[in-house]
Parts: sequence; structure tokens; C-alpha cells
Amino acid sequence: MEYVTAVPNPRSQAPASARSGRRSLAVALLCGALGAAVALLATRQSWSEGTATVAGGAFPLTAKGSDVTGVPAALAIVGLAALVAVFAVRKAGRFLVAGLLALSGAGTVAAALIGASDSSALDEKAAETTGDTSATVAELTHTGWPYVAAVGGALLLLAGLLALRYGRLWPAMSGRYERDGTPRPRRTPKPADPERPEELWKALDRGEDPTGA
Repeated sequence: MEYVTAVPNPRSQAPASARSGRRSLAVALLCGALGAAVALLATRQSWSEGTATVAGGAFPLTAKGSDVTGVPAALAIVGLAALVAVFAVRKAGRFLVAGLLALSGAGTVAAALIGASDSSALDEKAAETTGDTSATVAELTHTGWPYVAAVGGALLLLAGLLALRYGRLWPAMSGRYERDGTPRPRRTPKPADPERPEELWKALDRGEDPTGA
């Protein structure tokens, strides 16, 4: 009795890997670009609000995300640069850049969540407004923008994880490689035709006899 073993066809696996690479590349680009944009936008919005007492009256105060912490905006820019750099490197370099992208996203999430309950930025503004270094803000409230920045960081983190997992299947910035990663054949110049007029003149300039055998 003969036994037949099922061996996967390498040709059928290659198209599946290519499709996975293209799909993960599109998702990573979308998540990375959108995450960086969302995080940067959120840091420019109001994260906390309150009032300070000035001359017997209440003075409204507002702290933007950039006033609370500059970490999310900085890491969003780093993550966006890492997303672009992923396509400029290969092998170990791509793995390191993908890790930087993932860490940028994780750091953005952590910084945004920490800043969601921060009141020091408004306390500093209250001290500046009243001229009293011990003054604190009253009626403190927080907005939802820190959590929006955290969502942007999560998208950056997802892009980094995709780059770590599927980055080896993505193309690189090089004109010498096709989409499947194989080198393009180099074009060899055609041999010059000695019977052409310009070739005859070149031979005369070199002191050669173009009519000789």
C-alpha cells in the first residue's frame, strides 16, 4: 500500500505571503499616519479647565495638552518619522525602527493617560494670573482630549506591531528591486556598430584605419 503525504506547494504560499504583506502594509500606513495626526491634534486642544480668584472675581483658565505635557506630541513626530524610515532600511535595521515606532505609540498612550488627571499646568497659570505662587485652581474639570491622544498613540503602537510582524514582507525604497524583492536585471549596453558614421569618425580621431581588416 502506498502512502501519499500532503506537502504544501511553495508557489501557493508565496502569493499568500505577498497578500499578507500588502494588506499589513496598507493597515500600518493608515494607522501610523492617522495615529500621529490624531495625537498631534489632541495636544493642541483643551485638556483641563478651571478658575482662579482675581480681585474678588473668578477668572477662567484653560490648559492645552501642550501645556500639560509635551511628550505625546514629541513621540507622535518620532513615530511618524519611524514609519517613514521603516521603508529605508532592511533586516535588523527595519526591526529596530519598527520597535521604535511601537515604543513611540506606547509612550504616547502612557503620557496621555497620565496627563488626563494632571492639574499642575492650571495651578501654574493660576499662580501667574494672581501673582500668588501658592494659588491653586478651583472648579477643576478635565476634557476627553487626553483620551483622544491615547487613541492616536494606540494606532501608532498597532502600526509598530504590524511592522515588527510583517515588515520583512514589505518593499524597501530602492530602484534596484522589484515589488517581490528580487533584484532587477542590469541592462548591458549594446555593442557599437563600427559601420555607423559616428563610429568611423571616432576611429579616425583615435588614429585608427576604419577601413582596415
